[in-house]
Amino acid sequence: MTHFYLARAYWAKHMYPQVIEEWKAYGNLSGDRYDSASASAAERGFRSGGWNGALSKATEIRQSQRKAAYFPPYLIAELYADLRDKDQAFLWLDTAYQERDYWLLNLKTDFLLDPLRSDPRFAELVRKVGLPQ
Repeated sequence: MTHFYLARAYWAKHMYPQVIEEWKAYGNLSGDRYDSASASAAERGFRSGGWNGALSKATEIRQSQRKAAYFPPYLIAELYADLRDKDQAFLWLDTAYQERDYWLLNLKTDFLLDPLRSDPRFAELVRKVGLPQ
């Protein structure tokens, strides 16, 4: 998990090559073929389309993987939020709410959701989850 959180720290600093490297390390060490495949897809996307390419590939593969194994919808919402695709981000946040995804506890502090905060749907979701306004 250290590599997972280190990737997030690099992400917050917009150090995208380091994010990819930490995703790959996490994927390799996790022993989870889905994490490893997602990291590889993000790396390919990054090489061909920069950070948005990495995010696009990561969303594609994670949505595909959800058909065979569980992956938190909240984490897919984060990818869409960083892509500035608010409608898809809220769609996945709603899925996270319906599935009672524990990652929703991070709603008010997650830097990746900053692009969504001004949208009225965000305040409504915070209310529905039951977090302090």
